Amino acid sequence: MPLNKYIQDGDNQDLTDERFKATFDTDALGAVFHGGEDALKRVREIRDELTKRGHLFDALPAAHRTRAERMEDVSRKLKNLMENVSEFADFSNNLDMLAIIRDVMGIEGFPLALHNLMFVPTIQNQADDEQTLATLSEINRITGTNLSAIETTATYDKSTEEFIIHTPTTTATKWWPGGLGTSCTHVILVANLIIDSKNYGLHPFFVPIRDRNSYSQMSGVRVGDIGTKMGVNCVDNGFLAFDNYRIPRRNMLMKHSKVSKEGVYTAPSHPKVGYTTMLYMRSEMLTHQSYYLAMAMAISIRYSAVRRQGEIKPGTQEVQILDYQTQQYRLFPGLARCFAFVTAAATVRQMTESCIKELSHGNSDVLADLHALSCGLKAVVTHQSSQSIDQARQACGGHGYSDASYLPTLYTCSVGACTYEGENMVMLLQLSKYLMKAAAKAEAGAEMAPLVAYLAVSDPIENGDKFGKLLNHFEHIARHRVMHAYHQMIEEEKHGIERDYAFANHSVDWTKAARAHTKLFMARGFVKKVQEIQNEAVHDVLNTLAELYLSYELIEMSSDLTANGYLSETEVQTIRHQIYDCMRKIRPNAVSIVDSFDICDRELRSVLGRRDGHVYENLYKWAQMSPLNQKNLPHVEKYLKPMTSKL
Repeated sequence: MPLNKYIQDGDNQDLTDERFKATFDTDALGAVFHGGEDALKRVREIRDELTKRGHLFDALPAAHRTRAERMEDVSRKLKNLMENVSEFADFSNNLDMLAIIRDVMGIEGFPLALHNLMFVPTIQNQADDEQTLATLSEINRITGTNLSAIETTATYDKSTEEFIIHTPTTTATKWWPGGLGTSCTHVILVANLIIDSKNYGLHPFFVPIRDRNSYSQMSGVRVGDIGTKMGVNCVDNGFLAFDNYRIPRRNMLMKHSKVSKEGVYTAPSHPKVGYTTMLYMRSEMLTHQSYYLAMAMAISIRYSAVRRQGEIKPGTQEVQILDYQTQQYRLFPGLARCFAFVTAAATVRQMTESCIKELSHGNSDVLADLHALSCGLKAVVTHQSSQSIDQARQACGGHGYSDASYLPTLYTCSVGACTYEGENMVMLLQLSKYLMKAAAKAEAGAEMAPLVAYLAVSDPIENGDKFGKLLNHFEHIARHRVMHAYHQMIEEEKHGIERDYAFANHSVDWTKAARAHTKLFMARGFVKKVQEIQNEAVHDVLNTLAELYLSYELIEMSSDLTANGYLSETEVQTIRHQIYDCMRKIRPNAVSIVDSFDICDRELRSVLGRRDGHVYENLYKWAQMSPLNQKNLPHVEKYLKPMTSKL
């Protein structure tokens, strides 16, 4: 039996030939990508159940529908899904719901999408037991990137035991939260708690904004949709403002902070316990980005095996474009990043769950480390994922620009994450503040947290194995960038510049340091994951992908390698050649690697990335479904016909 389990009779012959080249079992690698054999099996079980329920799926591609029609489509599917989901899936199980949403809804979102992703974790981690039972059926969470600048207030009125929610200025209007435009009836609002004219800082409040039956907005609430966006237009992002709107005292989430009937405030055990939802959200974002990138790689690499163009030597047969080294250089680093990102996502998810458990016991020791790490990963992964997806789009030529490829949708969904849940530059600067403190400890010889312990050691002697040497280079770059930024800042302080300004004057260097620190974490994690793989054939493939990942990322920072004579140009060139060697090793397995992601055609929504490889006949069918191919189009009848008839 072939090692690639996706071979079927009648497929495109080039794609079939590629699949017969597999040196590993695609199911075994798929289990690694999905987080275990049980997880992969469960995804397939969900898919089989969904296949039995054809009414959950669309007849027309979303690209051929207006925004209003698409919102109606996803709302209909959501209603139908909620009526059926309990028959075959657990609504509270994140794995089940992700598999269902990807298959039925796609990646552009849907009304109430934030319910499980943000609302439920917030209630579970910040509401007391009584509030948890009372509120889990509602929806959404409203906050912002610049928390210190939030203006919305929640002023406690002792006489009525109510909070008065107020938006004091136009700039204080909440803008962007998903589901706010038309869908949600309740939000978790982050606002400044005011008691007896004293501001106790930001706290979460459970706030009804629409009547659950009529969907009319409450008196004192201004809410609506903000309009179309670059992408993710099946989510109704909205605006929200309040005019002295009253809610009961118990609508403040009181697991950590409390306000008594008399207005007595009880502070939380740690000032940042409210970060737990954000940490959970970021770990999920990493998972989503890994999946978006995997989809893009599946589409572009399959298409590159089907598409033939040009001759390497004049007079010979046209070659598969995947044979061109330039095409491999565009795609294979992104393929390696899929595994680096999904490994980082799993690691951070485990760390977040552990942190939340520790917080429930009053231990917040790892919170600062995890928050800083999540900032860096959010920034680096979303940037690199969108970057690699756009390379995949360009690698597919003109067809990659068509919505039929689904690559434009993947790109806009991925690149949007560079901004939401924390703009990437802000995230890097938050990590930089953490690294600044770590650098000071390293200089003072103080005890270091494990994630930054490398700052306190000098460059190690080159005596490790292949991965050991490459990881040494990552450590050198991160250490050099962090300490360089720190020393530059300290030098300015010596000349009378205040620290905040000194930090700002070297913020570019600090963001570069933050990126290097984050890349070191991912490189270490990827190598560790590879070393844990027992299946020899799968280990060999992942070993090559990890070597490609490390070598490629190092060459992206090659100026740091030659700075101050750390490596010679010849040594850097050796690392560059490792990239090309890895690409040659990956080439025969490329299609089988993306097959192992186990993304079905319904999920992929791409004519170019079809499993059977029959691209061109289906591209024509896709185009025929365009509404512009109907007769008697209004713009033709009203304007073009009268205009051309006079020519």
